[in-house]
Amino acid sequence: MSTKPRIAVHKFASCDGCQLAFLNLGEELLTLAGLVDIVHFAEVGPVNPDVPVDIAFVEGSITTPEDLERIQRVRKQSRYLITIGACATAGGVQALRNLAATRAWLAGVYARPEYVASLDSSTPIARHVKVDLELWGCPVNGRQVLAAVRALLFGVAPLEERDKVCLQCKRSNTVCVMVTRGVPCMGPVTRTGCGAICPRVGRDCYGCYGPAEGPNAESLGQRFEGLGLMPEQVARRFLSMNSAAPEFADAAGRWRR
Repeated sequence: MSTKPRIAVHKFASCDGCQLAFLNLGEELLTLAGLVDIVHFAEVGPVNPDVPVDIAFVEGSITTPEDLERIQRVRKQSRYLITIGACATAGGVQALRNLAATRAWLAGVYARPEYVASLDSSTPIARHVKVDLELWGCPVNGRQVLAAVRALLFGVAPLEERDKVCLQCKRSNTVCVMVTRGVPCMGPVTRTGCGAICPRVGRDCYGCYGPAEGPNAESLGQRFEGLGLMPEQVARRFLSMNSAAPEFADAAGRWRR
């Protein structure tokens, strides 16, 4: 019997993009596979969702009654539980339905909505079970995942990145699109992790990696108004894949009111 640490990757309501972060590791994934036993990862091949593991990665949000039961089982059989991506950490794009009457939507789309097993809201994993580490991003990047695994294998706490995208722009000598072009950019309140990919090609940050440490969302919203955005437009800047993150949800609520 193998004595290597066991890893599982579980999917809930999501697009699978964060699971692909594993596959995009390429040769590094093969190296990782030599250090651990990947016992459950349906995207790759092995399927054994109920086996106890040392590290469980969870992608996706909780959106159905079955999800509520399954996440409890995943937590009980995992030494460490790590959420990956915006769906697992902040409810994802599907959490936008939390702003409306979900049952009314279902009734307007489906002839027999009572057959649709869906909760009234889409919620992050940490709302239901203890989470040991959150890796934000839409999608999360493979470097984050690999660093977390290596840290845990060596018995140390993984480092959580919470710097702002603006700092990444400074480090890479990227010209600020908001200062130079007056483009409303979420970089001042968004954590880095993507390498400031959008500002580097002249586009504004969309907030894919969620709230950074100490985000001053109110100040940024006022700046957006100064750039000509109406209150509803300001609110929508915070309502995307991380709309259920408290810092972004509160900011959106202020301008909607």
